[in-house]
Amino acid sequence: MAKISKTDRAEALADLRAMLKPGDTVYTRLNHCSRSGMMRVIDLFVIRDNEPRRITWGACCVIGGTYNEKHDGLRMDGCGMDMGFSAVYSLGRALWPEGTPEPHGSRNGAPDSDGGYSLKQRWF
Repeated sequence: MAKISKTDRAEALADLRAMLKPGDTVYTRLNHCSRSGMMRVIDLFVIRDNEPRRITWGACCVIGGTYNEKHDGLRMDGCGMDMGFSAVYSLGRALWPEGTPEPHGSRNGAPDSDGGYSLKQRWF
């Protein structure tokens, strides 16, 4: 994969910030899992106008991930945790690194404005 330019990252960041709001759900789909289980390729989608909209490339640009062309998705390395959640958490942190302007929920009984937890994740 070619290196992502600062311009591409800035455009993807602006597009995703315009499209996503805190509390939105990002749907993830597993495209591939390596034999060892140490690498997965995941697709990310949001639902707009009752249609799934693929945001995988933009998410790759924003979080600095690798786009796997063979399996068409975001490459996530590692195991022992929910890698779909990890991808969406990283996306939220990249979109709102200083946190969301207002709390989007509660965590441990306190108002939560952490950008990483601002987006919900579901597998499909």
